[in-house]
Amino acid sequence: MDFRLTLRVLPLAAGALAAALSLTGSLSGCSSSGPEASAAAAPKPAAPAQPAAAAEPAANAAAGRPFTTTGPLVAEQQADVAAGRDGRIARVAVEIGDRVQAGQLLAALDDRALRAACDSQKAKVASLQAQVKEWEAEQKAEEADLRRADIMRAEKIRSEEDWEHVKYRLDETIAEVARYKADETAAEADLKSANLALEQSRIVAPFAGVVGRSSARMAQEVKKGDVLFWVTAVAPLRVLFTVPEWAMAQFPAGAPLRLGTADYPQLQQEGRVLRVSPVVDPASGSVQVIGVVVHPSPLLKPGMTMQVEAAAKAGDLR
Repeated sequence: MDFRLTLRVLPLAAGALAAALSLTGSLSGCSSSGPEASAAAAPKPAAPAQPAAAAEPAANAAAGRPFTTTGPLVAEQQADVAAGRDGRIARVAVEIGDRVQAGQLLAALDDRALRAACDSQKAKVASLQAQVKEWEAEQKAEEADLRRADIMRAEKIRSEEDWEHVKYRLDETIAEVARYKADETAAEADLKSANLALEQSRIVAPFAGVVGRSSARMAQEVKKGDVLFWVTAVAPLRVLFTVPEWAMAQFPAGAPLRLGTADYPQLQQEGRVLRVSPVVDPASGSVQVIGVVVHPSPLLKPGMTMQVEAAAKAGDLR
């Protein structure tokens, strides 16, 4: 009796399981429409955030805004002028702000001893030159004597001993001429050295410009190489500035520039790009640019800070 009851229960359990599975499949079909619905329900990955540093230049470039920066105003020629020798300053010929020409005297060292040495050396050279001329004249006379002695020896009129005596005198004269010429050459070299030292006593402007600094004082003892003046040219004027890599397209060679300075707010100057460095500095991501000021105002001075902006076209410079 127990065995038959078990056989009846098992088929019933199997049927119930099948019905449950069928019901589960029906519910699953109602809640999903297929793979498309599963994909739509999946979360979307978030887009990576753009760095703020990269976004700002891109925004500037997109907006087309001109890049503005500042840079120092420099002259093409600037030089420290130093003393050429040791000495004591005997004269100061210029002051700060004076305009000078190339070769103009800035200051002079005491050169009295050097002038005396030059005069003495000049006299020595002149004396040696005179002695050389005398010995050269003597040499010509003795050469003529030797020619006559040659003829007389050939005709047996003059003895061999007399001929040798004439030849010996000529050889001595030639040696004296050579010695005095060597002394003359050495004296001329000494004179050049004395003239050079005398020239170094004069401190002169290397080019036309203006005296920017001066430390020279009367009776001041100086050493060779001591800087006494700083001279700068007044034109042409250059402006040095850097441009970030993203703004390089605004500053090609020859591009017009708009220049100004906080010292004179109403002053507007024309400029143009003279040279652009072909290398980008990897540390700063910028390039060096050199601009030139077109028709600079007399108010502009080397060392001033200039505001630089790229002009869209040449007409925008005014």
